[in-house]
Amino acid sequence: MFFKQLATKDSSLSYFFGCGGLGKAVAVDVVAGDETWFIEQASQAGVTITHVIDTHVHADHVSGGRSLAQMSGARYCLHESAREFVQFDFEALRDRQIITAGNVTVEVLHTPGHTMDSLCLLVTDKRRGEAPWFVLTGDTLFVGAIGRPDLAGREREMANILYETLHDKLLSLPDAIEIYPGHQAGSVCGAGLSGKPSSTLAFEKRWNPALSQPREAFVDTLLAQIPPRPPAMESIVAQNIAA
Repeated sequence: MFFKQLATKDSSLSYFFGCGGLGKAVAVDVVAGDETWFIEQASQAGVTITHVIDTHVHADHVSGGRSLAQMSGARYCLHESAREFVQFDFEALRDRQIITAGNVTVEVLHTPGHTMDSLCLLVTDKRRGEAPWFVLTGDTLFVGAIGRPDLAGREREMANILYETLHDKLLSLPDAIEIYPGHQAGSVCGAGLSGKPSSTLAFEKRWNPALSQPREAFVDTLLAQIPPRPPAMESIVAQNIAA
């Protein structure tokens, strides 16, 4: 298995991984302008990009996912709930769906809370073993922080949904799971993000204060720490959902 993390503008983190032996790869959370990097990486590794996935419709940057999918002939994927507002066709992903890229498998976890269409990706390298290795957490869980719940305009409702998502979908995973988020320090997609670009679930359980709070305290704390909205958010979202 190969794995690459790309630090991009606006403190975003993109991912490119897959099976070199069988020549299949997946790109996640591509930022517009970075498409050629993924094409070059695929060429160097001798792999074909089969899936391009956005963990949600982004509000802080224009996605390069669709254009990369067109350039590479890959499938562009979002969670199926995005069909309610996205104005173009895409491959709809379902909760617990398995995507296969050679010896690498990706389990889709629907993780609403930051947005209703948010998802995380639980990745297993079958050549290494049957246990999952890491999870791409998008804007649901960061290193040292939690995703903001206010972008849909229903802050308290979404914060409660996010609490359920974290406890039902992520905190139940094995402690050894590695965590790779969609942003690091400097992003407005959450408050108090670490500059460290990865962690483990065990470390976050121990040191991420939000993960040990009861529901009411979690919601109140999260709502009290909401950062300013991303600049040009409405324009960015409009571009990311336009036909």
